[in-house]
Amino acid sequence: MNLREIRNRIRAGEVRALFARNEAPHPAPQLHAVDKAELINSLGPDEILPAFAALGDEQLEVFPYLDLERQKELIDRLPRGRVSHILNSLSSDDRTALFASFDEEELPRYLALLNAENESTTNDLLEYPEGSVAMLVDTGYATVLEDMSIADAMLHLRRNLKDNEAADVFFVVDHEGHLLDDIPVRRLVLSEPDLSIREIMDGFFVSLKITDTKEEAIACFKQYDRVVLPVVDEQNKMRGVITIDDVLDVAEERDTREMQRFGGLESLDYPYVETPFFTLIRKRAGWLVILFLSEMLTASAMGYFSHEIEKAVVLALFVPLVISSGGNSGSQAATLIIRAMALKELSIRDWWYVMRREILSGLSLGVVLGSLGFVRISAWQGLHWIDYGPHWALLGATVACSLIGIVMWGTLSGSMIPILLKKFGLDPATSSAPFVATLVDVTGLVIYFSIAATILSGTLL
Repeated sequence: MNLREIRNRIRAGEVRALFARNEAPHPAPQLHAVDKAELINSLGPDEILPAFAALGDEQLEVFPYLDLERQKELIDRLPRGRVSHILNSLSSDDRTALFASFDEEELPRYLALLNAENESTTNDLLEYPEGSVAMLVDTGYATVLEDMSIADAMLHLRRNLKDNEAADVFFVVDHEGHLLDDIPVRRLVLSEPDLSIREIMDGFFVSLKITDTKEEAIACFKQYDRVVLPVVDEQNKMRGVITIDDVLDVAEERDTREMQRFGGLESLDYPYVETPFFTLIRKRAGWLVILFLSEMLTASAMGYFSHEIEKAVVLALFVPLVISSGGNSGSQAATLIIRAMALKELSIRDWWYVMRREILSGLSLGVVLGSLGFVRISAWQGLHWIDYGPHWALLGATVACSLIGIVMWGTLSGSMIPILLKKFGLDPATSSAPFVATLVDVTGLVIYFSIAATILSGTLL
């Protein structure tokens, strides 16, 4: 069933049929809550409310999977009592994400709909910076004491552990609540019931501090291959857990934001298909204007060397070839360094290592391209396809030497700019490929014509 058919059924009042359980002898597979949420996310503003109402008892299951904007539209239009029930049923991480999106006027209104415990927890988590792991903390976890027997621990978990993403692991604490260990539930099930929890502890656990950044959480999950990690305060007391599904969402948002910035535009606040047209234009226009103004310097540089171009028009033929090679090499270097920094393979302290490596890389690549440029000029001259004049060898040497210099400068610029931005607390992804290419375009012209003035002096110039 396509989206048009779904909308027609909603308008015809057949909303419940979309989500009704199939009672046929061979029923079709029931839609997962994620699929139902995606269906509702795709609907228009007037269609969301009846579709959500048709979910009945499944509303609480589907609501966390809806986009934030859809969630806000629903709680703004649903009865106050129903909104209170939905908000209090959310896991703490989903509730924190929703409340963090409210403005100063909305926040008190919806906080008043929470029960005392949830209001206190939400207010506490919202005090932390938006980039901290506090925004991802789920308080739906269970702890046991180390002196419990496995039988008692299983009974305790059965009564207190919620069936959610964090249920694969439980946590051992002392009587003051300090974290001692994390244990997978499978180890509990496979051990003899008369053993104590202390006897199946291995003493090793990985935890995140509540003040850690989301970037640190991503790195920690990746390094230790965990699906759940505990979050502790400065006294090593449990504050909650973070699950891999939330970390994957954060990683996707980060990668999307960096890719958009590296492409030469401001990061989008919403998915491409949901971003208003004029917002999309505004996000793209800023960088394009900056790059356009920067490229005007290229025309200024060409004007500065107009006297040389008048004497040797043939030099202008190779401007696109030489300049594009520098921009391409710079974009390559920037891409490699930005990604390496994102993966924590490089840090600011590695700048000298990167510089040496990229100078050698630029020299090698420049020699390769310069040799090809010289061969190209020689071949065209030898085959009489183009007559470069009696000084064609010097012209070839000019192009070759220029390519070596410009490619070296491009790789050096592309590798150092992200590190400099990181040093000053800026996002390295803003050193986008178009930005590096524009920089190398302008400076590359200076290098090209300076080398030409040196080699061709007394001949063409």
